[in-house]
Amino acid sequence: MQATLASRRSFIGTSGMLSAAAVVLLAGRDSLAQGMSADPAKDISILNAALTLEHEAINAYQLGAASGLLQKPVMEVAVQFQGHHKAHRDALAATIQKLGGRPVEEMKLQDYAQALNASQLRNQGDVLALAVRLELVAANTYLSVIPAFGQRELGQVAGRLAADETMHYTVLLNTLGRPLPTSALSFGA
Repeated sequence: MQATLASRRSFIGTSGMLSAAAVVLLAGRDSLAQGMSADPAKDISILNAALTLEHEAINAYQLGAASGLLQKPVMEVAVQFQGHHKAHRDALAATIQKLGGRPVEEMKLQDYAQALNASQLRNQGDVLALAVRLELVAANTYLSVIPAFGQRELGQVAGRLAADETMHYTVLLNTLGRPLPTSALSFGA
C-alpha cells in the first residue's frame, strides 16, 4: 500500500500536471489539442505515469476478483470498476501514441500482488479496503489537475475523471458499511 501511495504522490509531485493539450487529447478533442503549445516529451512522461497508475488499479481489481473473497454482487461491481479503469488505460495509451510516445507496459500480475501486499487480503472487507484507498487517491489526483487549466472545458474533463473515481470510492465505502465523509469539501484536499 505504501508503494501505491508513493507512486500516486510521485505522479502529482514530481511529474507535474497534465498539460492542457494532453487532457484535450484524452477527451477526444484532437483538433483543439493541435492548436495548443505543449511539450510532447513532458506530456508523454506524465501520461505514462498516469498509465502506470491505471495498470495498478486494473490489476488490484484483478487480484480482488481472483482471490475468491468477493461475493457475487460485490464481484460484479468490482469487475465494472475494473472496466472503467481499462477505459482510462486505453485512452491514456492512445493519447501517448498520438503524441508520438510509447505507452509504458503493464507489469506481471505477481508484481502488482507484491506491491499491493495482496497476500494480506483475508476477506472481502480487506479487498474493499484496498480498493477504497486506491480510489480515494485517484479521485484526489484527478482533482489536483483542475486548477492548472486556463480553459474551462479542460477542467471539466478532469472533473469528469475525478467524479468517476469519487463514485467508485463512495460505492465501495458504502459497501464496507463505513460512513461517508461528514465534512463538506472532503475531496481534493
